[in-house]
Formats: sequence, structure tokens, C-alpha cells
Amino acid sequence: MGNGFRTSPLGGIAAPPYTTGPYTFSEDIVFSSATIVGNEGAAWFVDGTNGLSTNTGKGWSDALNTIQAAVTLAGPGDNIYITAKDITDFTGDPTSYEENIIIPPATSSLSLIGVSRGRTQGGLPQLKDGTETTAAILTIRAPGCLIANLGFNGSGNTGGGILLDADASTKDAAGTSIIGCHFKNCKGSTATSAVTGGAIMWSAEGMCWQTLISGNRFYRNVADIVVKGSSTMRPQDCIIENNVFTSPGSVCDCNLFLKGTGSGVEGFVIRNNVFPSVPSLGGTNDVFIDATGSLNCIMTGNTFGTSTTLTFGAAGSGALIPTTMLMTANFRETTTGVNGEVFRT
Repeated sequence: MGNGFRTSPLGGIAAPPYTTGPYTFSEDIVFSSATIVGNEGAAWFVDGTNGLSTNTGKGWSDALNTIQAAVTLAGPGDNIYITAKDITDFTGDPTSYEENIIIPPATSSLSLIGVSRGRTQGGLPQLKDGTETTAAILTIRAPGCLIANLGFNGSGNTGGGILLDADASTKDAAGTSIIGCHFKNCKGSTATSAVTGGAIMWSAEGMCWQTLISGNRFYRNVADIVVKGSSTMRPQDCIIENNVFTSPGSVCDCNLFLKGTGSGVEGFVIRNNVFPSVPSLGGTNDVFIDATGSLNCIMTGNTFGTSTTLTFGAAGSGALIPTTMLMTANFRETTTGVNGEVFRT
């Protein structure tokens, strides 16, 4: 361990037992062994290139080689750190973890954190489907989980990217945060319809409240965020913010399919997102958003990449927005090339 001092807020070098902090380091200190974790739990490490299935997973030099192995060993509140695999095929697609990962109901507040070099496909550890090509790449059945700095490539998979799986009985993904991730090529069982799935999905039961989807990049997905249904209860109190949604529009059916089975969502805040292209796949929807049936929601500060005259309303050509969703300060380019607010029509 290197030399250094802990300095008290009032100046001078703090003395043991160091109970009057917080402290700042007044000199550079080199630690021989240190771990930075996301919360109070244990840390696990995954390295798909150098790790081994026989390792303990308790350090980078003893890393596991699959994410599911770390999830199986982890307990509630633990943190799993995942590094990208070495890229040896320079065709534009990173070497991937090919797994179908399930976070079980008992492992609440688990964090899956990618060692990121930026929110780009090549800068994140990338996940693809494993042997179960009709299942989601990642299924979450435990509450309070964090998914950060990971890439999801649904190429060859009809089960979508992340499934928030809740039934108000044996499993519940409430309180999930999905932050700084990259989603590409995700779709459900119908390749031209958002109804059956996409990059991030709620299960048919709905449920799964208090979800945060923030700062993600979506690209070339048939659908970006999908509420499949609400047979148990409509999803509520969720925030979708600061994301960039799918382009080009020709590959996308709907960016936000929040309709579910018709009852929609409640208490959603959709703010400060970018919708680059009008969905125009020619499938079931071909709209930016379908929020039919939604209650007590707000859409504000979003930018829509279109200069055509599209309508936003209960029967809109650009987005299906009921009168029960407040719209304020959303913008698009007008036909004259000047930014203008999107109004309910």
C-alpha cells in the first residue's frame, strides 16, 4: 500500500480512529487491493475471455467466464461486474456473451454492471441470446435490480432483450433501473409488430412498478419499450428519460408500445427523449408511441425527428396519445425547417 494522508475537513492530518470524517486524500495513494462496489453487497467478477467456470468469481484474477454463473452465486444486494470479451472479429459486431440470463426472485437488489468504455455497441460488454432463441436475453424476476452499461443484441433472437417478469405472486421486477445500455436488433415473436416484444418488455401480467429507463441507446429494434399486457395490473409510476430511440424508421414498428392489452399504463413520465425517425416498418403500428388507455401520464421535453405533418392524439398518425396523458413542450421540425411544439390534435 502506498503512502498518503487522510485530511480532516478543518485542515490538518486526521488521526486514528478516523471517526470525524468525511475526509479527502491530500496526496495520491496507490492501493494494492481495492474494490469499488455499487452498494453494500458482495462483489463478483465476470471476464468472458480470461475467466474460468472453475474460478470463485471474487476478483478479476479469479473471474468467472459467464454472467449466469455469477448470478447463481450472488445473493441479494450483490454487485456483478462484467468486462467486455476481447474483440477478435473485426466485422463490426463485438464478441458477445451468448447466454439467456435469469435473475431469480430471491436475488433482490442485484446489480449487473458492465465495465464500460462509453455507451456504444463496441464500448460495452455485449450480450446475445444463448441456446434459447425464443426467450429474452435477460429475464428479471427480482425487485430492485440495476442493469447498467451493458449491450443487448437481439440478432437471431425472437424473445427480445430484457423481460421485466412479474405476476404479483411468485416474482416481481419492480424497482428495476436500466441505465446507460445499448439495445440493437431486438424483436418479439412477430418481426413486424411491437405487440409481441422488443428491447425492454413487461410480461403479459403487467405489474412491475417504479421502473427507471434512463440514458439508453436503442438502434434498429422492431420495438424499443413494450408493455405486452396488464392482465394482473397496469404498470405504474415509471420514468422513461434521456434515451435515444430507434432509427432508421424503416426497421421499427413502434418506439414506445404502452398500450398493452388496451388498458395502458399509469403515472408514467416520458421526458427528454429523442425519437429520430418515424416508425415505418409497415407492420401493426407505425407510430412513435401508442399510449392508448394510459392514465395520469406526462410527456414533456421530447424531440421527434420528423418534418411531416403528423398528428398526436387519440387517433393520431404520429402517436396515439389519449387526453389522459398531459403533453407539454415536445418538439419537432416543421415543414419550414423551424422547430415547433407538438400539439395534441
